[in-house]
Amino acid sequence: MPWSGENRKSETTRKPLLDWLGIYEPWKRVLEFTLGKEGGKKQSIDWTVKIGMINDRVFQMVEIVGSEVVMVDEVPFPSQVTTSKPLSLLGHGITDIEIHFLQIKFTAIGVYIDPEVVGHLQQWKGKPGNHLAEDDDFFDALIAAPVEKFIRIVVIKEIKGSQYGVQLESAVRDRLAADDKYEEEEEEALEKIVEFFQSKYLKKDSVITYHFSVSPAAAEIVFSTEGKEEAKMKVENKNVVEMIKKWYLGGTRGVSATTISSLANNLSAHLSK
Repeated sequence: MPWSGENRKSETTRKPLLDWLGIYEPWKRVLEFTLGKEGGKKQSIDWTVKIGMINDRVFQMVEIVGSEVVMVDEVPFPSQVTTSKPLSLLGHGITDIEIHFLQIKFTAIGVYIDPEVVGHLQQWKGKPGNHLAEDDDFFDALIAAPVEKFIRIVVIKEIKGSQYGVQLESAVRDRLAADDKYEEEEEEALEKIVEFFQSKYLKKDSVITYHFSVSPAAAEIVFSTEGKEEAKMKVENKNVVEMIKKWYLGGTRGVSATTISSLANNLSAHLSK
């Protein structure tokens, strides 16, 4: 499972990964953005992505209207998205694995959080980013903070949706079992997530988003490809929602060390203001 956090570089993942790497031919980049002159990480762009939220056929629009973008491994991420309120890009990174000094990149990640989250993290005021990156209590507090969170994942290395779904299921199930929270309701919720991804093909530049609302504590998952929204679902089991957050935001056990480091450094800077 090449995207699993703890086993990202283990020997046990290498052979399946090597087999997998040779299966697919690269796809042509299907999303193109006019970014002006090259040379900087932040460049001007205005764009809007409409994401539907399914709940008794009520749809919520999520606007992405950034005055500038941050380039994450050549993938543009707006500096702000607006759901029910503006959320700031507070962390970004990639998922990857290194095999014989060759870095294979799978996804680019952007983490958007309500800036009011800083008010819930004052206990760590003045702590440097490198200290926060190793402090799982800090990230537990970040995950538990009652503010909106939005994670945008852009595929770099194509993969079958079924593979991604199984990796997500495994990571969430293991965390639930460790906390003695894995019951029949959680199993059913995970089965629905696996089913959601089963028929998808995550080609290069496909986008997966997770929108975590405050009340109720739910997660909306949206899959888009070629700039078009393809499918969406809602996860309402609060324990499963919590562990999905921990997969991406879980400190030293998170799936992306670069994203965790970026979050730690940016939040440290905000806490120092």
